[in-house]
Amino acid sequence: MALSSNYVQVYGQLGDFFRRISEGQAPDKFTRQYLRDLGFGSSNFRAVIPLLKTLGFLTDDGTPTRRYLEYRNTAKSRSVMGEALKEAYSDLFTIKEKPTDADRELIEGKFRSVHNATAVTSRLMASTFYALLGLADIDAKTDEEKRRKETDEQLQVAIPPPSGNETAREPRAPGTSLHYNIQIHLPATKDVEVYNAIFKSLKGHLLE
Repeated sequence: MALSSNYVQVYGQLGDFFRRISEGQAPDKFTRQYLRDLGFGSSNFRAVIPLLKTLGFLTDDGTPTRRYLEYRNTAKSRSVMGEALKEAYSDLFTIKEKPTDADRELIEGKFRSVHNATAVTSRLMASTFYALLGLADIDAKTDEEKRRKETDEQLQVAIPPPSGNETAREPRAPGTSLHYNIQIHLPATKDVEVYNAIFKSLKGHLLE
């Protein structure tokens, strides 16, 4: 779980800022000088750099990541931002799957309690989140969610439901039992979540 504590006072200009970085070529290192080159010379914009790191757009040393580069694709930018927000603010999406302005008080309270923030700071944190939310498509499936869906679909094909001439719960004669031998070919992956999804799906198919 995660809840970013980064915020900017210039949250109202985040839309313009992200539009600029999508239009410009990604730098070798995202520095304060590059901020000035983009037209954001005010010291208030310096807080954007740690925010980009929290969102996974930059590495710790300021190098643009794959997510930064994918955001520059305008066809994917909203879904990329949605994925970034779900990671950086996962605590908020746990309590509210689709936050709206009506949830602002709840969200400010979450920032205040988790980060022991003042009322002013928690409002800035929430305002930064909402500004980013306006740039995101949170309904878009993340890569991890797509992999899990594909795994479930593969299992449904591998373990077909009983045919029409079979009775799922046919009474059996006393002393008789049926045994099934099921072989599973696991995919080659280091992602433990893929295996978790497979066994979870198996449990649902075999025990229901």
